[in-house]
Amino acid sequence: MLDQNEIKEYQLMADSLRFLCADMVQIANSGHPGAPMGLADIAVVLGYHLHLNPKNPQWINRDRLVFSGGHASALVYSLLHLWGFDVSLEDLKAFRSFGSKTPGHPEYKHTPGIEITTGPLGQGIANAVGFAMAGKLAQNMLGDLISHKVYCLCGDGDLEEGISYESCSLAGHHSLDNLIVIYDSNNITIEGDCGVAFSENIKMRFEAQGWEVLEIDGHNFMQIDLALSKAKVSNKPVLIIAKTTIAKGSIHLSGSHKSHGSPLGESEIEESKKALGFDSKLKFFVPDSARIRFKNTQELGELANKEWEKILVKSDKKSLLEAMLNPDFSKIEYPNFDETKSVATRASNGEILNAIAKALPGFIGGSADLAPSNNTELKGMGDFPKGRNFHFGIREHAMGAISNAFANYGLFLPFCATFFVFSDYLSPSVRVASLMKSKVFYVWTHDSIGVGEDGATHQPIEQISHFRAMPNLSVFRPSDANENIACWQVALEIEGPCAFVLSRQNLPIFGKVTKEQVKKGAYVKQESSKEPQITLLATGSEVELALRSAKELESQGLATQVVSVPSYDLLMQQEKTYRDSLLKGKVIAIEASRGLEWYALADIVIGMQGFGASGKGEILFEHFGFSVENIVKIAKENL
Repeated sequence: MLDQNEIKEYQLMADSLRFLCADMVQIANSGHPGAPMGLADIAVVLGYHLHLNPKNPQWINRDRLVFSGGHASALVYSLLHLWGFDVSLEDLKAFRSFGSKTPGHPEYKHTPGIEITTGPLGQGIANAVGFAMAGKLAQNMLGDLISHKVYCLCGDGDLEEGISYESCSLAGHHSLDNLIVIYDSNNITIEGDCGVAFSENIKMRFEAQGWEVLEIDGHNFMQIDLALSKAKVSNKPVLIIAKTTIAKGSIHLSGSHKSHGSPLGESEIEESKKALGFDSKLKFFVPDSARIRFKNTQELGELANKEWEKILVKSDKKSLLEAMLNPDFSKIEYPNFDETKSVATRASNGEILNAIAKALPGFIGGSADLAPSNNTELKGMGDFPKGRNFHFGIREHAMGAISNAFANYGLFLPFCATFFVFSDYLSPSVRVASLMKSKVFYVWTHDSIGVGEDGATHQPIEQISHFRAMPNLSVFRPSDANENIACWQVALEIEGPCAFVLSRQNLPIFGKVTKEQVKKGAYVKQESSKEPQITLLATGSEVELALRSAKELESQGLATQVVSVPSYDLLMQQEKTYRDSLLKGKVIAIEASRGLEWYALADIVIGMQGFGASGKGEILFEHFGFSVENIVKIAKENL
């Protein structure tokens, strides 16, 4: 229970925090002062409940704090500075400046203390669910080495986004009692009062999803403290609905949507400071007594870290923790595939996933209700929360953001799976993973018009071009089971997300492929009888078609080589001299996709000019020009 002296100190801390944030936005002449000022009271109390160690920010049992709304970035940076992280007062003054440690929206690995890049609204609340799920699985694997909580601050916009429904539904389903979400309910969005577009009963919504819901005045320190204390002992995920006033402390803009995304103005800040007893001319000023109290967060975190280290010394899970922190890829025993058989790359991939999981205890994942089709079940390894298979349900948006959190958690190598055409639903999360260079593995099956009778709605055409265009994302489209193995060998060593685009239909197996061949993105699959007049570039299922076409062209006296391109991205990262060494004669790219990116390498692209159709895969390939006859015809016409 807080006494009156403590409440008085808390108020000084909160007001100092408000004006620190307002000064940051003002000096940048851009940003969002409203949410930080409205959340200041909650942030002050929260600091006394968190276990964070700024001197050891990667301590595995730290509490995770996620700010779902990037528009609270000034508050995030101010807290990190006051709590003792490597964020200086000069960094705060450089808010939103080029090259600063304090960019407009917080970025993982860029600023110490930022757990994850949340980006678009709604991502952060799904990330928090992911951190809580990671904490639960880690606790079931490592016992009392893991006991932390996950805190998330979100706003009206986060709860309007559909991804919040998906992720919170899953959190309630699994009774994630380590998750505490604080909802900054200020009832304001950019267009004004939330009532113009948002009127549902949030309390009933979350209770229906299996959450405990607490309602408080977000400016009453006593209520905030009691709610957080109660939330920490709940047996369900907890939503704290905190009624707040945007830009609280501002004389004229408190409660106004005008304070959301614009500086308050010099005179407004000075007048507001004076009204609350601050020197109106001092900027970036925090009284010493308030600074000392903010340091309590660091002291509590250091103490908790030391107590944890005592538990670690005695733990029989120490070696497992080490294996999860430092996965040894050399222990993986990849499957041997019978080269007399044809195997879909989704099927060979399933065997590879299981081989990796047997060797790496932190390798986990699941599918958006498609595991039997994606071939992603880790056999004999149980289901979350005690096992390593995840059933995300039909929640692709949430699956992507949850996987990002698993990747950033520090113990896991996550994969997630769906049909390639539904990767559109994952795209915002994949983009954020790429920004962070987080190690998430995407398994996207049913990769082309070979899907067949399901028709154009389920046949991906433009998706692979989209993801190849995404920086830091490595996209692999293996041509057979052996190339699939080599792709995984390369992907596991890449510091960043990787996507596997895999076939539904069976494909022949051509022979061993080395990691070194795939590392460069492309290699000569079949040499020509003499200096090539034609080079056929192909990926995935079209490599086999290219090989048959080359055989026919050779029989007609046209020297033809085939180059397999399992990763266009990796190929484009190579020196031009290497690419040129592969591209001999007339270069024809073959891929059952839109494929406009191939014009960077090829003279001619045989791809899709429109959407697919419903019908058997082999009929569709023939109809859309993916046949030996058509490729030979085009090659001869263009020589």
